[in-house]
Amino acid sequence: MVDVSVGGAASLGHGRPGQGSGSGNNGKKMSKKSRPRRGKRGKRRRNKKNNRNNKSPPPYLPPEAEEGNIEYKLKLVNPTQYRFEHLATQLKWRLQEGRGEAVYQIGVEDNGLLVGLTEADMKASLKTLKRMAEKVGADITLLREREVDFDSERNTRKIAEVLVRKVPDDQQFLDLRVAVLGNVDSGKSTLLGVLTQGELDNGRGRARLNLFRHLHEIQTGRTSSISFEILGFNSKGEVVNYSESRTAEEICESSSKMITFIDLAGHHKYLKTTIFGLTSYCPDFAVLVVSANIGIAGTTREHLGLAMALKVPIFIVVSKVDLCSRGTVERTVRQLERVLKQPGCNKVPMVVSNPDDAVTAAQQFTQSACVSGESLDLLKVFLNILPPLSNSKEQEELMQQLTEFQVDEIYSVPDVGTVVGGTLYRCENLSTLEGLLHFLSVLVFGGVCREGERLVVGPTDEGRFLRLRVGSIQRNRSACRVLRAGQAATLALGNFDRSLLRKGMVMVSPKMNPTICCQFEAAIVLLFHAKTFRRGSQVTVHVGNVRQTATVECLREKDELRTGERAVVCFRFIKHPEYLRLGAKLLFREGVTKGIGHVTRLLPPSQNQDQNQKHDQNLQEH
Repeated sequence: MVDVSVGGAASLGHGRPGQGSGSGNNGKKMSKKSRPRRGKRGKRRRNKKNNRNNKSPPPYLPPEAEEGNIEYKLKLVNPTQYRFEHLATQLKWRLQEGRGEAVYQIGVEDNGLLVGLTEADMKASLKTLKRMAEKVGADITLLREREVDFDSERNTRKIAEVLVRKVPDDQQFLDLRVAVLGNVDSGKSTLLGVLTQGELDNGRGRARLNLFRHLHEIQTGRTSSISFEILGFNSKGEVVNYSESRTAEEICESSSKMITFIDLAGHHKYLKTTIFGLTSYCPDFAVLVVSANIGIAGTTREHLGLAMALKVPIFIVVSKVDLCSRGTVERTVRQLERVLKQPGCNKVPMVVSNPDDAVTAAQQFTQSACVSGESLDLLKVFLNILPPLSNSKEQEELMQQLTEFQVDEIYSVPDVGTVVGGTLYRCENLSTLEGLLHFLSVLVFGGVCREGERLVVGPTDEGRFLRLRVGSIQRNRSACRVLRAGQAATLALGNFDRSLLRKGMVMVSPKMNPTICCQFEAAIVLLFHAKTFRRGSQVTVHVGNVRQTATVECLREKDELRTGERAVVCFRFIKHPEYLRLGAKLLFREGVTKGIGHVTRLLPPSQNQDQNQKHDQNLQEH
């Protein structure tokens, strides 16, 4: 984003024609014929300087990629029937690559050169693109038009950026999860309430009331648990929320793209809940809400560090700008820019001040661009364009895997029994169902789940897995027969004994032959410790939905660790065995002690017992 605009200006500013030839000739010997020529060159230099001052778009975009959902088209004017069918097939491929979304750059060659079109050709091209979209069951939305300079000083030429979004069949809409972070009293819940309810706050917290789950949250105005809210966008890019639809079912039926917000706690004493939300629910993105009148304070830096450590793409929203002067807001933005540019973050800040900035920021977001915005409408534009992190090929590979769930919370439903809810793979978790319906929150890593499918759940305290059968499935509170990777749903388990379930369990296919461990090794980085980190230390380990106290058994090739040092450490769970995956991200904490890493080795129960016996013998000898 920033690199492109700077590179464009540099390419327009390189080279000063006429300066080199003039330096080698005497002014007296220069003929009259050459003077007007020099004047033209000076005019061209002035034009280039004006272009730089007008911040014209770069002359090139990155070359078109064969894969992905972005397509370049020079023009689409009166194609033949054969050509039209080919273009429609190409559009269908791009939509499949973008999981229902595609972006067309009209007036751009395949190598990325911005040629532009006249007004008549642009109008005809957009008309053809609309016909193509209608043929494949999609709608188009004009994101922006920009003027370009290409071999023409008389006629204005433009390029257009168009979003094509398919109306999915069988509720196969694009689904993204966004974790909401920020310090206490920064306005996280109020922001979500305004976005999802479609009504502004009354200044006394009315917009956030629907997000609170407990009485003490309503009384104090502070979130202490994890709640979920949904915001939809239809195929034309229009917002679909509770102001237009009374129930969540209607929102889902009218939406082609769904944003599920995970509202996390901001107070430091609820930090373990916030960490659990980041590690267990696997958000696609995170938004850091910063109050303009307070700035970076409290847990703001800590939440930013957690998202960075877990490699969750993050953008920033500055709230409460109506309570401050313009100078206060600008000071908070400058403070954020300094933090984001520090070596620990190493991000490229970009302040969103108009719709064009919002579109650019959303499209370049996967290239480590952090965004802070002031306008609610700009935030909606940004969320509408926000791209998925995985493409269709990756989703297809996930569907070929065996089913794997993570148990996060356990509830019972009167007259229904035990109900589980969550997602396949990318952790789309719904809020609690209306009325008395509660759910067991689940994360599904991959595969396909069907009604009547038999799975195993575990490990129990004894290390066993128990058989169960999936009853009915509801996705977004509507009946569903098949659940695919990345989709959210609630699963009824019938009369399965709830007391046999606990947080941290997994539900997997019996064909997987799941392995468990009491001990594991991880390559870690100690982010902070007041003294030294050594054998015998106890920390709370977070790996996905697993949250359990573990003891440090040994440090490979080291006796102790200090802040900033790395090592391979062997951990042992103190309560019961867990199901872990090699390469899984790990985060551990205890008081002010914090560290991150990834699982490198799982020790089977037999090795666990052997090492425990050796450990006991060593203790007896000492």
